[in-house]
Formats: sequence, structure tokens, C-alpha cells
Amino acid sequence: YLLPLIEGCTVNTKLGMVKTDHILFIASGAFHLSKPSDLVPELQGRLPIRVELKALSPQDFERILTEPHASLTEQYRELLKTEGLKIEFKPDGIKRLAEIAWQVNEKTENIGARRLHTLLERLLEEVSFSAGDLAISPDAAPIEIDADY
Repeated sequence: YLLPLIEGCTVNTKLGMVKTDHILFIASGAFHLSKPSDLVPELQGRLPIRVELKALSPQDFERILTEPHASLTEQYRELLKTEGLKIEFKPDGIKRLAEIAWQVNEKTENIGARRLHTLLERLLEEVSFSAGDLAISPDAAPIEIDADY
């Protein structure tokens, strides 16, 4: 299905016909276990430039957790706020999460920043599950996520 699109064809969409002849296709993914020869030869020829990225460092993970506008920490803060819970990620907690993500990626399959989502799910699983019972008053202190948490 992918090859005809990349080669150039006309595709029927809900907004009308789209010609793919002059569209730049950029493919990405986690292909650390694959070789270029694993791709269909015709597809290899249409995607000639391959770039391998270096593994993320603990500092990269920290930046991912704190810098984006809708970072994972902000998403979880807002999600739990809908249940009446306040959480606060302390700098040492974020640093510890980043270190754990890096260590797990080094020792097991390196899935990059996706590791952070898995870690936060596990870290906040009990709080998320019990959120209705734990709901606190608006003026109560937040649950602090620090290195010891």
C-alpha cells in the first residue's frame, strides 16, 4: 500500500483527489533491529537517505519531561486535576525518572522517550486508580513526586 503512494499516484480523499507525485515522504521509526535490506528493494530506492540517531541521555529525558508545552508531567498533572488531585513533580523526582528511563533503555530494548510514558504510568498507577477516593480539597497540599516517591 505504501509503495504506490511514494511512487506517485492519485488518491481519493474526503476532500477530493490528491496527486502524490510531488509530495515529500519522510518515514521514521524505531528500526534498531532492522537492516535496510529488510525493506522491499523498491521501497529502499524511494527512501534513499537513512539517519541513525544516538541514544537519549538522562539530560535529554529531563528536558523531555520539563520543556515541551504539553510535557508528560503537565499532562499527568492536568489528568489528575480532573479527579480532584494535585500533583507536583519536584526537580529531584524528574531527575530520578530521567535516570531510570535511561537505565532501563540501556539494559533492555531502547525505545527512546516512549519509556517515559511507561514509567509515569507505573509510578502513578495507584494514585490514578484511587483518584476518586483520594480527592482532596482545593487548598490541600499537592502530592509531591520526588526522588523517594
